[in-house]
Amino acid sequence: MSTSSSALTNTSGTIALAGAGKMGGAMLTGWLAQGLAPTQVAVIDPYLSPEISALAAKGVRLNPQAKDLGTLDTLVVAVKPQSFRDAGAALKALVGPSTLVVSIMAGTTISALEEVVGGAVVRAMPNTPAAIGRGITVAVPSKRVTAAQRAMTDALLKATGLVEWVDDERLMDAVTAVSGSGPAYVFLLAEELARAGVAAGLPEQLATTLARATVAGSGELLHRSDLPSATLRQNVTSPGGTTAAALEVLMANDGMQPLMTRAIAAATRRSKELAK
Repeated sequence: MSTSSSALTNTSGTIALAGAGKMGGAMLTGWLAQGLAPTQVAVIDPYLSPEISALAAKGVRLNPQAKDLGTLDTLVVAVKPQSFRDAGAALKALVGPSTLVVSIMAGTTISALEEVVGGAVVRAMPNTPAAIGRGITVAVPSKRVTAAQRAMTDALLKATGLVEWVDDERLMDAVTAVSGSGPAYVFLLAEELARAGVAAGLPEQLATTLARATVAGSGELLHRSDLPSATLRQNVTSPGGTTAAALEVLMANDGMQPLMTRAIAAATRRSKELAK
């Protein structure tokens, strides 16, 4: 058993999940799959999906009274950022000075979390492949987070994929732009690859199937390979061949690289604006 998963299964306190939407629900599913006792989990969400509601039969506590929860050991905040100020007032009553508060809300700073709910705060940015256990999350701890709380956070976040830690919260805007928003860019690639296939003469359904399978398969190859992405690209490219002809367009001075740089810069700027 890894150190992170043992931190999860060896914990004896209550873990409360505020917000059990797609991302929060994916995390909860991962925790239970890794052996966390359902009776240690409380879910706080006024709009529970049938899938989350069904977990009550396993022992997960759904919307318990604050007096029954007392001061929490761990609170994971997965509500929509725009709902945080309203939800935070109720959550504050559950948080003591030593409560670990892990937030996966985009654009919500450590200082805002400390102000609204308190506790020892970790700010994290996951992405949607977390829903299938293939996400990547970047986390930054406040100065109050202990080594044990960091290990606990690592375990909670690794339930949905890889975890990277940074010490500088200012990096989170660029992290949001690259990995938080990044899945949308990959899905757009699949869309445009299919659209270009239709323009080249393929039937729409075939073009869509080819594009989806190519993007998904290439992503899996990248995941499994230790080779740099540039090497994998070069392995597909024969000199003077069809791939080389396409790459001359994609890698031109006005091609993908400057376009992606502008896109990431725009997302980074927007993340900074949302954090204000």
